[in-house]
Amino acid sequence: MTLIKSISGIRGTIGGELGDSLTPLDIVIFTTSYAFFIKKQKLSSNTIIIGRDARKSGLMVSNIVSGTLIGCGFDVIDVGLSTTPTIEMAVIRENAAGGIIITASHNPIEWNALKLLNSLGEFLSENDGKKILSIAEGQQFNYSKVDSLGSYIFDDSHNLKHLDDILKLDLVNVNLIRKSKFKVVVDAVNSSGGFMVPLLLEKLGVKCIKLYCDPNGNFPHNPEPLAEHLHDISKLVCSEKADFGIVVDPDVDRLAIVCEDGSMFGEEYSLVSIADYVLSHEKGNTVSNLSSSRALKDVTAKYKGTYKPAAVGEVNVVEMMKKNDAIIGGEGNGGIIYPKLHYGRDALVGIALFLSQLAERNLTVKELKETLPAYFMSKNKLKLKPEIDIDKILLNLQMQFEKEYSITIIDGLKIDFKDGWVHLRKSNTEPIVRIYSEGVTKEKADIYSKMIINEIKSLL
Repeated sequence: MTLIKSISGIRGTIGGELGDSLTPLDIVIFTTSYAFFIKKQKLSSNTIIIGRDARKSGLMVSNIVSGTLIGCGFDVIDVGLSTTPTIEMAVIRENAAGGIIITASHNPIEWNALKLLNSLGEFLSENDGKKILSIAEGQQFNYSKVDSLGSYIFDDSHNLKHLDDILKLDLVNVNLIRKSKFKVVVDAVNSSGGFMVPLLLEKLGVKCIKLYCDPNGNFPHNPEPLAEHLHDISKLVCSEKADFGIVVDPDVDRLAIVCEDGSMFGEEYSLVSIADYVLSHEKGNTVSNLSSSRALKDVTAKYKGTYKPAAVGEVNVVEMMKKNDAIIGGEGNGGIIYPKLHYGRDALVGIALFLSQLAERNLTVKELKETLPAYFMSKNKLKLKPEIDIDKILLNLQMQFEKEYSITIIDGLKIDFKDGWVHLRKSNTEPIVRIYSEGVTKEKADIYSKMIINEIKSLL
């Protein structure tokens, strides 16, 4: 069993012993800590938004969260079965004090989690996360008396409101998409995207062939939208002669595209292609995290914009987007952040913008991919002995490479070469170094990874 407490929330496997998995009591303790943190902000609103994905434990966790918040004196608006971006937008729309998203994102079925939002509908900063962890450690809780209990309202209208807000965006060309008469296959891994994505496509006049779109929480495959998990949709896109396939994770904040021949568009290229479309219509800047493809930087330069890298993590990307006045950004895992809608990864707005681009340019998905800069990634990790000082190793590598190459140290160590890069990050929970690399060919990316791995081994 597993329980992980971090600055972004709490996640773990359902069932087991207190403190060793995500038990009801752990949920109460962490929800209470969040509620006390919000109280200390002394905001004008006394409302907390909650919502969940379709995993089997979701209703149980949601009931505990709502009851605990009410016991802390907060009014709860329960969006119900929904998506992460929908809940984020509901916080904004309701002028709420915060929000709790009940989802373990791409983790397997036995997992669940609480993701915590501030009053802007954005994930908490590192400092705020640490404060909640501190409150949870102290557990000096004083719950509300009967006359001060909060209230509960169920309101799932925010699902349709989210979709309607997407359709109102200037760069979502509803008429042109309808005229294009697209046919797509959707794999929503039997979670919230199973009804949200088809609803969006229906509003856009797109024929939708559903695959794993029953939101019952029975994930038919590993829910992370990676190529090795998507054989079924690849086959169905081909057999149905569909224009392309759409894949989302359980809470619908990551978007992957399948080409018309069943091949992967590449999760890195969801953001790159949509950014290319947005920048072609509006001059501006972009941001992605350090482990994302250089293709976004190239596309941004093509349109005379400025690209800035951010540390890994959505909260870091959002912070850098605001500093860089970015009009599009996100993460290479298929996370698209479009500030004209809200500052959060949102597969639904990504789908609408991608369809608009495809309709406007009158290309197949494979043809569209060929218009973008071509890079290839290699993702590796190196397990080290617990006594090894990983920070010292990264410092030695920095000193070795900074004389000749561009170095970034805001999050681990990134070394930029002329035709690629390597990004090294240590794990916070185990003695592991993650080594991501990218090159103009797959062979080149692998060479960079192997070179760095050999350099690390030489320092041991």
